Amino acid sequence: MQISDKQKYDKVIELSRRRGFLWRSFEIYGGTSGFWDYGPLGAALKRKIEEEWRKIYVIGEGFFEIETPTIGIKEVFVASGHVNNFVDVTVECTKCGAEYRADHLIRDATKPLVFEHGENGTFSHVLETNVEGLDVKELDKIIREDDIKCPSCGGELGECYQSNLMFKTSIGAGEKKVGYLRPETAQGIFVDFPHLLRFYREKLPFGIVQIGKAYRNEISPRQGVIRLREFTLAEAEIFIDYMDDTHPIFERVEGEKVVLYPREDQKDGKNEPKERGIEEALNKKMIENEFLAYNIALAHKFLTKIGIPKEKIRFRQHKEEEMAHYASDCWDAEIETEQFGWIEVIGIADREDYDLKAHSTASGQDLTLFKSFENPIKTKKKLIKPKMGKIGPVFKEKTPSILKKLKEGKNEIKDGKISLEIDGEEITIGEEMYSLEEVEEEVYGEKIIPHVIEPSYGIDRILYALLEHSYREESLNLDTDLNLSDEKENEKRIVLGFNAFLAPIDVAVLPLLTKEGLIKKSRDVVETLKRENLLVDYDDSGSIGRRYRRQDEVGTPFCVTIDFETLEDDTVTIRERDTMKQIRVKKKYLPNVFRRLREGEEFKKMN
Repeated sequence: MQISDKQKYDKVIELSRRRGFLWRSFEIYGGTSGFWDYGPLGAALKRKIEEEWRKIYVIGEGFFEIETPTIGIKEVFVASGHVNNFVDVTVECTKCGAEYRADHLIRDATKPLVFEHGENGTFSHVLETNVEGLDVKELDKIIREDDIKCPSCGGELGECYQSNLMFKTSIGAGEKKVGYLRPETAQGIFVDFPHLLRFYREKLPFGIVQIGKAYRNEISPRQGVIRLREFTLAEAEIFIDYMDDTHPIFERVEGEKVVLYPREDQKDGKNEPKERGIEEALNKKMIENEFLAYNIALAHKFLTKIGIPKEKIRFRQHKEEEMAHYASDCWDAEIETEQFGWIEVIGIADREDYDLKAHSTASGQDLTLFKSFENPIKTKKKLIKPKMGKIGPVFKEKTPSILKKLKEGKNEIKDGKISLEIDGEEITIGEEMYSLEEVEEEVYGEKIIPHVIEPSYGIDRILYALLEHSYREESLNLDTDLNLSDEKENEKRIVLGFNAFLAPIDVAVLPLLTKEGLIKKSRDVVETLKRENLLVDYDDSGSIGRRYRRQDEVGTPFCVTIDFETLEDDTVTIRERDTMKQIRVKKKYLPNVFRRLREGEEFKKMN
């Protein structure tokens, strides 16, 4: 049954709210944009998505998981660049005071806008303008030239300005140390680098993952669960040797094909994204290294496994002006949705050594790794030999500190002079106070700062896309589903066609009627299935047809029906959601049947 774009979005959200997937937060107080609650079924679905992610990154890749605070001290986010760079350009209506993210407002203005006072407007100029990454002046210029008005009231818009998206808070009741809610989970991993390096026995490459909440104080979130102020990220930080970007198990993905949209093809808008082999894209330098290419293939594997259609997935490379302040390259996994078009759900970035270098500088801590050479290298170097008879009389009590600094060997000689900082005072050592001695030494290795490849998954967006792509409405041939009653009630059904391993409810147990013998048998079946670690829903309310419909629309893959035949021969009916086909099995075989189904055996082959 064909559903229009807007109608489908409305139906997905209505179903999500009615059946306990998603609810607006703080609804009894009127709610506020950018916050959604996961109801019982939404939380179960989200948890299963996260577990599938762990199967790939924790089990498959061998990356251990850690957990760090969602609140960080100011110093961390100053060093990371978020305090200064985590900004969006904002514009405010001079009439009603509504605030908008300027680039989104301009983008939406390429479509007809219906103002509340009845005017329509389309803006041809911005149809050919890519507004991502434009600065305040450029965005302001477009708004003036196209005479873009406030979508809410039609009023004039003020001048554009930058808004910081960090949630600021205070730590401690007395001292009130400045803190921020984290905008990503990554910084907690970077500041733990010395511990992680020891944990992995100081060998590269290694990866660490974290799943948790992150925060972005969005200016005007208006896209449901697509744009949130609090959201869940599943991130991996993969530390690599920048001199060797050969992935140790690249052969696992070299034959994979994905749809790529490199920045060169985006420039004039004439080149469409197209399917390319991972190895081909790497050889053509479209993707800059094997670690990026490998993680693009891994993201594609994850999305298709959970049920996103292959033809609805593409990987778009960031243009230079879009790049985050920490990235040298980035590819977004995007899913096509009927309501919002292509939405970013995963970012795969090459962060190089930006973060470790920034935190090392800000904290004064050594965040390097010692990389041993295969064979020692002989080098010549010049050692500074202090002349005590010259330094002592001039600098007196500062002499021990000066000698210590000179011994560290990190001193730069400029015009024959050496500048040192001792106790906050700058001291100059003249060439008469030292001599240079050339020595030969064997070097066994060097200190390097690892580079970082980061796949970052937006779990909330992935969950919404999965809901949309799983939703369908079907007209029923009543002969295909047994035990239906109330023909009018069952002329169509709504189905969330989740893969069985993702469904919030694994199996429903339904007594045909509320008779004592049937209810007792049903309760026995519930306990049997629970012992198989299945999440079971027991439902004895309403006609059996109505109960099937209830389970179909929340994605329950199997229903076990207990009827009067069960009382005679201890057999039960198992109904499969998608085909509505049924098989009859002995009650004692249920654990084995569901083990086989969980292992991937097709329902139609069961006997």
